[in-house]
Amino acid sequence: MSLATPPKVRKLQETLHAKAKSAPNYRFYLLYDKMYGSNVLAHAYACCRANGGACGVDGVDFDGIEACGVERWLGELTEDLRKKTYRPQPVRRVYIPKPNGQRRPLGIPTVRDRVVQMAMVLVLGPIFENDLLPEQYAYRPNRSARDAVIRVVRLLEFGYREVVDADLSGYFDSIPHAELMKSVTRRISDRHVLRLIKMWLQLPVEETDQRGRRRRTCRNRDEGRGTPQGAPISPLLANLYMRRFLLGWRQLGFEKRLKAYVVNYADDFVICCRGTAEAAATVMRDMMQKLKLTVNESKTSVRRVPNETFNFLGYTFGRCYSPRTGNAYIGAYPSRNALRRVRRTIHEMTERRRSRLSIEDMVPPLNRLLVGWANYYSLGLGPIDRSYRAIDAHMRRRFRQWLRRKYLLQGSGASRWPDKYLYGELGLVQLQGRPLRYS
Repeated sequence: MSLATPPKVRKLQETLHAKAKSAPNYRFYLLYDKMYGSNVLAHAYACCRANGGACGVDGVDFDGIEACGVERWLGELTEDLRKKTYRPQPVRRVYIPKPNGQRRPLGIPTVRDRVVQMAMVLVLGPIFENDLLPEQYAYRPNRSARDAVIRVVRLLEFGYREVVDADLSGYFDSIPHAELMKSVTRRISDRHVLRLIKMWLQLPVEETDQRGRRRRTCRNRDEGRGTPQGAPISPLLANLYMRRFLLGWRQLGFEKRLKAYVVNYADDFVICCRGTAEAAATVMRDMMQKLKLTVNESKTSVRRVPNETFNFLGYTFGRCYSPRTGNAYIGAYPSRNALRRVRRTIHEMTERRRSRLSIEDMVPPLNRLLVGWANYYSLGLGPIDRSYRAIDAHMRRRFRQWLRRKYLLQGSGASRWPDKYLYGELGLVQLQGRPLRYS
């Protein structure tokens, strides 16, 4: 969720950005006091509140803070930061299921720590934005995964059709602290800011087992690597370290010599080449080894378009056919995993336990899901009608099943609740027929 930046915060960010842009080698040494300014902390809280999320190890959530008073809570946090008595608490570890059956670890800092980290991002983000490279699309203003997808399609159209489809094993958990801090100190010399970042990198992780017992580990501190996934500061730090690889790729001449262009989004990237993919893959592996990162060989391969396809950011790239003329072209369309994920989400949102909800409470969240999915995949870069039809059919089937359970009725429900009723009177969004956004 995006919030309007208050004028005073925006002015501070513009000043920092302008200074960083005009002096590429300048190191900022007075930033700590900017971070706990009342406007910055209040906006940081509003951003964290908009993002939502569960409570951390202290059990304090946003509702609890607001019940006691946000201004009072922020005032106490400001004093702790000003007196330099603020200490972050351990990160609560949870696991999110992945499509392949594995689980992705996610760290949940306390609300207090999330607000302080967000304040740090509000101050440091405009400084480091000047240093990030054009091929980096994640977690940046006026850039998105959609832009990365469009860039890949354009490179394929220009003839860069040998693609290194790369994957890193546990990128966020593998970033070495010493090398990462070098990337930070290249621009920041404020010792109080650096101290906070080091503390966040070394925080213990607390897990609760099936028997309710809590266990804390200090792997990040002991091994000297890893950033706190799920924390507001993590995307900025991940971008900074990935910049090392991308800058080296350019400065060492691999981009021009191999005619190989990298498109990066967070820990995902592809390298689009003209007949040099094997050499590019070899160079990439050597560079990642020097950066102390591990390439996932089972998921890294060279793909030759249009005879082969590859997946990136929820899209499948390869040969497409025009539904009107039948002519072939290079494009992108929703991947099978993307369709599988949205169907799974629809299934979860229409489960039996939700049959007690009213129709008025059910339809808006489902519509938001459909519209959000369509907005991302309606770039006009490839065929979408088949995907729309499949999602519409799944939604109608699941929604009718939810209605049958709600009203304790038998049958398919197609005659009782026809399409016209679902899309008309109930206001369910229909994807098929929606206009595409050509870019």
